Amino acid sequence: MTQQRTWFITGVNSGFGRLMTEQLLARGDRVAGTVRKMEAMDDLKEQYGDLLWLDHLDMTHTPEIEQVVSRAFADLGHIDVIVSNAGYGLFGAVEELSAEQIAHQLSTNLLGPITLVRAAVPHLRAQGGGRIIGLSTFGGQATLPGGSLYHASKWGLEGFLDSISQELAPFKIGVTIIEPGSARTNFRFGGAQLGQPLDAYQGTPAAMVHTMIKDTLRLPLGDPAKMAAIIVASVDQDAAQKRIVLGSDSWGFIRKALGDRLAAVDAQKDLAASTDIPAAA
Repeated sequence: MTQQRTWFITGVNSGFGRLMTEQLLARGDRVAGTVRKMEAMDDLKEQYGDLLWLDHLDMTHTPEIEQVVSRAFADLGHIDVIVSNAGYGLFGAVEELSAEQIAHQLSTNLLGPITLVRAAVPHLRAQGGGRIIGLSTFGGQATLPGGSLYHASKWGLEGFLDSISQELAPFKIGVTIIEPGSARTNFRFGGAQLGQPLDAYQGTPAAMVHTMIKDTLRLPLGDPAKMAAIIVASVDQDAAQKRIVLGSDSWGFIRKALGDRLAAVDAQKDLAASTDIPAAA
């Protein structure tokens, strides 16, 4: 039997956040969840009462993030796990995206999670440790045309989390990056946003993303409940696993991307060394 833990999870009204919350509450853990619409959680609040702590949060509002984290720790005391889950996908060729869409994507998927972690770390350090989990995607290591801003947000998030994992290790704070592939959540059908299509991109690789997002007949491969269970179970490991790949499509995309990049780097070994100042100089 696992010990009871307290989790702070952003975006618990749908997708992985909702599934994790349901699984955690069912096993007796406490969840501090953030939502855009409080009424979306009425059913779970009625069922689980004080095990579910809720607050409103918009991940684009930096001061609000800090205030909500402070309230959660003040009300609940010890929080074991911080899960940065809230986010969405913005797709289309870079020319098709508005400045407002770009700013909102980066604020939600990158600046918001960074602010969340910065707000939580002093509390985790003071209590002697904890765990941070960041929801990324295979798109945090591999790229597809039409996803430049989504990739930018997730590559940035992965770089941030990878780095702080080294900073926080001395304080017994583990960091794990989750890299799911496609999953049958509302990410594509309801959560994703598209830029305004331009005729210039018709027939190019970037145009395919519009078809993919709108095609309701192409069902994602991944079972989100299974993925959520693996994320929850990862906290039981004594040492935090840095990255967890979920879904055969994610594994394939990431493996190919890393293999191609490594081959390109290996081919430049002599060129790279040629720019060094000689040791005797």
